Amino acid sequence: MHKTDNTLIELCKKGNQNAQMQVYDGYSQAMFTIACRYLKHEEDAKDAMQDGFLKAFTNIEMYKPEATFGAWLKRIIINQCLDVLKKKQLEFVTVEVSELRIIEDDNWNFNSSISKNDILIAIEQLNEKHKIVVILYLIEGYDHQEISEILALPIKTSRTHLRRGKQKLQDLLKRKYNEARY
Repeated sequence: MHKTDNTLIELCKKGNQNAQMQVYDGYSQAMFTIACRYLKHEEDAKDAMQDGFLKAFTNIEMYKPEATFGAWLKRIIINQCLDVLKKKQLEFVTVEVSELRIIEDDNWNFNSSISKNDILIAIEQLNEKHKIVVILYLIEGYDHQEISEILALPIKTSRTHLRRGKQKLQDLLKRKYNEARY
């Protein structure tokens, strides 16, 4: 974090509204992009982002500089989006898994001809439970322990949602790219 960022955060801790506006201006576009990954409607994403900023400024005393301010804020925004989804009755129910095999999560094997945009479009087609876990894991970079804490579900359930999301994602992309070759 830059010295000026630290200064801005210290001013925010003192309730300086000008500093809060500067922080908002500096982070709002990135946080809006993150909110849009979780919420389909731009207005919902904008509301969640603004509520997240409000929570961040209200609880800014809890921010510790061991993490970057952006990472701290990002987690608040993601949690705000997940709260919106939970209010819409999206439940991350525990998946009953009789024989859960631990899979290698890092092996995503996307063909190099597949664009990032095509992957993001395919992620949008996943069912909500799988989509959220795939986004948290693949795009946000959280591990299963963190996903488990964020979504309040067992690690096995996180792994299962990721595995099923990954399989569906690969099916969607295979179908698209196989059709394109004919």
